[in-house]
Amino acid sequence: MEFAQIKQTVAQLKDDMLNAAIELGSIPGVNPRMGGEGEAKRVAWLQAALDGHGIPYTVFAAKDSAVPEGERQSVIVRIAGSEQTDKTLWFIAHLDTVAPGDPNAWHTPPFKPTIKEGKLYGLGVEDNGQAVISIMYTCAQMKRLGLQPKCNIGFLFAADEETGSQYGLRALATAGVFGPRDEAVVPDCGSSEGTFIEVAEKSLLWVEFTITGKQAHGSMPHLGINASSVGCRLGVELEDTLKEKYAYKDALFDPPYSTFEITMKHANVDSPNVLPGRDVFAMDMRILPKFSPEEVLDTINRVISKYEYRYNVKISCAYPQRADAAPGTSPESAIASTLTNVLRAGGIQAYCGGIGGGTCAGILREYGMPAVVWSTLDELAHQPNEYLIIDNLVQDTAVFLAVIQEYC
Repeated sequence: MEFAQIKQTVAQLKDDMLNAAIELGSIPGVNPRMGGEGEAKRVAWLQAALDGHGIPYTVFAAKDSAVPEGERQSVIVRIAGSEQTDKTLWFIAHLDTVAPGDPNAWHTPPFKPTIKEGKLYGLGVEDNGQAVISIMYTCAQMKRLGLQPKCNIGFLFAADEETGSQYGLRALATAGVFGPRDEAVVPDCGSSEGTFIEVAEKSLLWVEFTITGKQAHGSMPHLGINASSVGCRLGVELEDTLKEKYAYKDALFDPPYSTFEITMKHANVDSPNVLPGRDVFAMDMRILPKFSPEEVLDTINRVISKYEYRYNVKISCAYPQRADAAPGTSPESAIASTLTNVLRAGGIQAYCGGIGGGTCAGILREYGMPAVVWSTLDELAHQPNEYLIIDNLVQDTAVFLAVIQEYC
């Protein structure tokens, strides 16, 4: 079946898909480590939806005391292949979301999906609700049309992606869910025209710096050590030093260089006339695979040592998140070349590249699995007024079906 025919068939389901996206977006799924109760209610909704389509599934649970249920659940659907039963092509979406942030920044209620001008607004509707609906309907269409792939097809709806996947994809990989010949499509980032196929990621490093000086009255600064002043100087020098030392560019990535940015700043004292004795700030670092996080940390420690000596302070570091870059997926791999061919056949000039953001595809690559990240979206993840373009539900589902047809 040609891509245009596949898309025409999927377009008949547009209203059903939109209604499903609205239902899913109405259910809070905020990760517990971001102030929510997790994705359990979304899992229940998904199970009911799959039951409605007559699609069998299994549930994988990982214990987590941070949620009321005591465990995080991921849902797996498998369609057996007719020939290559030792190989599975996976389609993977995640069910959890980040927190909505400042409610005043939203023009529509985050948990009440709203349709405006061909778009659906709401928290998590793009990240990763669009993918959840698209791969669910890909699976439903395979069942409805009686499609029999030559290799296995797996549809995975994972927990806990937003804070590292310890209770989701990492737990699944450790449990041996994936095989040595498996490949994957992860619709967790992309581009407006659907041209970008992500095959590599930078290392992710969050560093939280705590500067300990000595509190004093603002009028008697000689009796204290101003931790905030030292922290400001330290942050600026770290940014300048790291950006200069690691200025190498790799055209595969956008942006093509490593990024080092001061982000979160904690409150220190409660009054303008108090000299802070403690100051805490954080930096977000996305490091090209050419450089190791250990190398960057060594540079940071050298700067810290200088500041401790010069200003008589103590500086400690914490690392809320770290993900070292896994080897990228070759653009010549079966899944990357298949997806590229399908898109180009549909008139989309697709190309492969790398990103600074982390997706669960990086975890798969750690285990040696070729994985590509692709979707048609405007990249609004983690932003207020997040939306999905309704027509993209049809587009992505049609592409996934065409990929399965060509790949298998």
